[in-house]
Amino acid sequence: MTTRANFVLSTIDDNESGWGPSASHLPEQYKDIPFAPYSKGDKLGRIADWSAPDTKDNKDAGNRARQGYRNYKDTYQGYGSNAASAFVYQHAEDESSFSVVDNRTTAQKKASSRGNAATKRPGRNQNQNQYQKTGRTGQFQRLGGANRGGYNRTGYQKKPQRTRDASIAVGPEWKVVEEFELHRLAKLADDVRQPEDIASYGRLHHYDKSYDRLVSKNEKPLQETNRARFNVTTSEDPVIQDLMDKNEGTVYATDNILALLMSAPRSAYPWDIVITREGNNLIFDKRDGGVFDFLSVNENAADPPLDGTDINNPNALSVEATEINNNFCTQVLNEEEIYEFENPNPFYNAEEDTEPLASAGYRYRRVNLGDDEDPLNIVIRTEVDGVAKTGNTESFLTIKALNEFDSRAPGSGGALDWRQKLDTQRGAVVATEMKNNGSKLARWVLQAVLAGCEQLRLGYVSRAHPKDNTRHVILGTQVFKPAEFAAQMNLSLQNAWGILKAMVDICLGLPEGKFILVKDPNRPLLRLYSVPQDAFDNEDTTKDDSTNQKVNESQQ
Repeated sequence: MTTRANFVLSTIDDNESGWGPSASHLPEQYKDIPFAPYSKGDKLGRIADWSAPDTKDNKDAGNRARQGYRNYKDTYQGYGSNAASAFVYQHAEDESSFSVVDNRTTAQKKASSRGNAATKRPGRNQNQNQYQKTGRTGQFQRLGGANRGGYNRTGYQKKPQRTRDASIAVGPEWKVVEEFELHRLAKLADDVRQPEDIASYGRLHHYDKSYDRLVSKNEKPLQETNRARFNVTTSEDPVIQDLMDKNEGTVYATDNILALLMSAPRSAYPWDIVITREGNNLIFDKRDGGVFDFLSVNENAADPPLDGTDINNPNALSVEATEINNNFCTQVLNEEEIYEFENPNPFYNAEEDTEPLASAGYRYRRVNLGDDEDPLNIVIRTEVDGVAKTGNTESFLTIKALNEFDSRAPGSGGALDWRQKLDTQRGAVVATEMKNNGSKLARWVLQAVLAGCEQLRLGYVSRAHPKDNTRHVILGTQVFKPAEFAAQMNLSLQNAWGILKAMVDICLGLPEGKFILVKDPNRPLLRLYSVPQDAFDNEDTTKDDSTNQKVNESQQ
């Protein structure tokens, strides 16, 4: 006779209101035991971990960082610890007086004592354990000790905090209309536009091809030339005034103003642009004596030139670079071969100007930022520096000069010695200039694009002696196509046109009046202010003062 075992399932109480046993069906033996609710996200780990010391700073007894250590308190959580802390153990006594027992062997102690005594013997290097030589730079780095003397723990001097002054003092009556973060402007994009010619003025000289064969070992002195050059602002240009009367466009500007605006994300130094809204017209102007009249030097370097009284301060370098650029543009051209535009130079007056006229051509061009149904025409005065003849074709040139002041001086940005590296490592020299002068090079490229120049010719000019900023030599030249050079320096033409389109659209929505767009001197930020109509009427007296101040500082 077989017996059948009876299998009876236990009763399962379903707690519909949460996790854990239901209060109404709690067994009698568990009623007086506190219960902490928990959730599915709680981690159930070790009850205790005796192998890991309870230290907050992840250090061993010798105050050394322990590799691979993982704090068990952060890794594992007790049962129900997210919901209640009733079961969390708290130290009731102060354990700060406890110390670790030295469990080293006697042999280890003796060896340590001998090592300490050796460093104290007379004639030995007392700092041999305080410094080590790095294999990369060959410099000595401090390993321990306090942070004293302006040096950090790695032995390098602290980078000084730079605070620049604004390009213009903000008036108390100015009102902020808009703010633009430069990193957001870098994300804009628009179709690349092709400007068309409206009128042309001036005359050009042909490029002297002998400078293409120049090498650093056969350097040529840079000659000082006195030629009349003009950089008239938009609203004072008589040709643009005539084009405004004829309603040739809606927006009016010069190529150097638009180039700075289109490359704004690369700028580090402060600048400003005056914007005037008159009827349906929008005019972009510059203030004389500012960023549009002088070139910057190593603006984008990790350690740009420091302010001071020597010849390598930013103002002195700016004046020096501007004079180098003007002299170089004249010297590399052959004045005997002339290319005439349709009209003469609109700014030159033979009766008042005593200096001979420099090679300069002005192409007034129009570009449509809209579409055929809703056009948005911008009239731009672009400048051409020279012309090069290849066979029967003539190409317009943008001629600029890069300058080297002292590769060992502070603010040089790690530049290579051009006399040693220019002929053999020109690519490295150009890459360093792209890093240190990215904003200036971007403006030059965009000016060449707006002017329709087929070539961008760069000259490499260095000081005859690093301590003398009055004598310079030409070490070489190089030619680029503007679009290809823009690609090399990661300058997106689509982004440049996108920035211009966005800024023009915003400014066209402004009411009639005068405004100023200011680059923050210490932050990557643009601010658009509304200013009184007569805000800059007294600029004529301050322009000459600021210009003379820069020239005087460069001569000290």
